[in-house]
Amino acid sequence: MNNIVSLKWLLARMYESDVVIVDCCFQLGKPESGREAYTESHIPGAVYLDLEKDLSSPVEEHGGRHPLPDIAALTATLSRVGINNESRVIAYDDQGGAMASRLWWLLKYLGHEQVYVMDEGFTAWKNAGFPVSAEQKVLIPSQFLATVQHNMLVEVEEVQEKLGQAGVTIVDSREGARYRGEAEPIDRVAGHIPGAINRFWAEGRDADGKWKSAEAQEARFVGLPKDGELVVYCGSGVTACPNVLALQEAGFTNVKLYAGSWSDWISYEGNPVAVGNE
Repeated sequence: MNNIVSLKWLLARMYESDVVIVDCCFQLGKPESGREAYTESHIPGAVYLDLEKDLSSPVEEHGGRHPLPDIAALTATLSRVGINNESRVIAYDDQGGAMASRLWWLLKYLGHEQVYVMDEGFTAWKNAGFPVSAEQKVLIPSQFLATVQHNMLVEVEEVQEKLGQAGVTIVDSREGARYRGEAEPIDRVAGHIPGAINRFWAEGRDADGKWKSAEAQEARFVGLPKDGELVVYCGSGVTACPNVLALQEAGFTNVKLYAGSWSDWISYEGNPVAVGNE
């Protein structure tokens, strides 16, 4: 599957009428920085969607730090910025593809196939000398209709049931130190879901910031059965999305997101916690 498009691919198609470019730049801990950066400079014609205001619901007791957005609200947001069921959507960010992958996953979850992540990111686009603009596109609303793909998502109860189950692999997408419980800069409990393997999401890219090939992604997950059930999580359900994308690129066919992720898991008293390497 090809979910990644190159800078040159987008440059050649950016003005085509069915293309909607979405700037997803967002810095965790600096919630206004993404929109401010978009206001200063973005790919011409791009619209902006905010991780916390548009692509997440408000935080509650459960659901994690970036709960999935309400489907009706998200559908209204997509329609407002001109995305319909025929649109080719290209998402980009400057955070290694993490935020853009969140939009990619959400659109796939809503049944939209023509959604892609731009390789490398906005800084690479600028460094290539490609056009940028501060002009904000006049939004012409469209109509997006969702066909929710429930099989792409698991909730906490399903994860509890799947612990230790044959044929199920749980993949933790956080940095190794957080997985092992040696450091936890964000959440109140350190460690990981028992039985989970660790595959840091950022290792899906080469040193130059490009997404690795399908073969190289496959090598990251060597030993896992292609049709086995994979449940992917991270801290809050955002950086798990680039791992979901990488797994799809590598040909895995049964990949699910635990959207609440670690921050949801630890919100339930009694959920087991593991530390160290598995």
